[in-house]
Amino acid sequence: MGRMITNQQTHSNERGAVIAELRNATKRFGTVQAVTDVDLSVRAGELLAVLGPNGAGKTTAIGLLTGLRRPTQGTARLFDRDPRDLEARQRVGVMLQASGVPETLRVSELLNEFRGYYPAPLPLPTVVAAAGLDGLERRLYGELSGGQQRRVLFGIALCGNPELLFFDEPTTGLDVDVRRGLWATLRRLTAQGRGVVLTTHYLEEADALADRIVVLDHGTVIAEGSPSEIKALVPGRRIRANSSVSTSEALAFPGVQQASRDGAWLDLLTTTAEPALRELMARDPSLADLTVVEPSLEEAFLTLTTTTTEEAAA
Repeated sequence: MGRMITNQQTHSNERGAVIAELRNATKRFGTVQAVTDVDLSVRAGELLAVLGPNGAGKTTAIGLLTGLRRPTQGTARLFDRDPRDLEARQRVGVMLQASGVPETLRVSELLNEFRGYYPAPLPLPTVVAAAGLDGLERRLYGELSGGQQRRVLFGIALCGNPELLFFDEPTTGLDVDVRRGLWATLRRLTAQGRGVVLTTHYLEEADALADRIVVLDHGTVIAEGSPSEIKALVPGRRIRANSSVSTSEALAFPGVQQASRDGAWLDLLTTTAEPALRELMARDPSLADLTVVEPSLEEAFLTLTTTTTEEAAA
């Protein structure tokens, strides 16, 4: 992995320009309302992570943006066109979890077949390198492992040299080295001014890659911002120290919400750090290696979506 992907298309977008959006989009399937009044924009040169628990409306929102579904109410636009417009769709690459790819074709045959759908596709060697498919070109798709098949689907999304890419759980089933290689490819894509939309259950992936995050729950947008801004929505800090204080003692400290231990290490999640720090140092003057950090994206995500669930049930 690592070959540069060059932009051979005649279209160009100013970095930061909105290239896809939903405006007050609602989608119903019979009596089920999958998304409600969703406003969502995708910009050139950024990676947007769309996060949410299962059933939150992520797949429906992506379907509306890519033209796979039409909104019941509101509008969806892709390069300021109807998402089903052929010219708009030729500027997009999509990697979905359900592929429908023929298992009897070889990897190079699959990639060439999809390259043929586009007016200015990427060269085959460039796709192979960017998706980490070196050495797999002659293999039948059906004989590949699950992780290798994911890499082929990643490559298919790149075939048309798209200006906007949608990746639905692209690194599921991949080992760490391959995942990091695809991360590098995603970073290069946005550095070249392309827009990337990512859905993932790996929150550390979203934290590492996203310029902006949209959190969906129960079909509505409940938070939007950079990873740091999302984490800042949850008050408090995480305290970690090499300490002899027990978790039961620590849970009695002011503002401590959670306490856990990993060997000699004590981890505390607090609403405000200062009172807990004073108590901790008073109880254990010999504590060492003290660090205080903001909550992780996973903790912020769980807090935000749990709050929404509790409010919906009230």
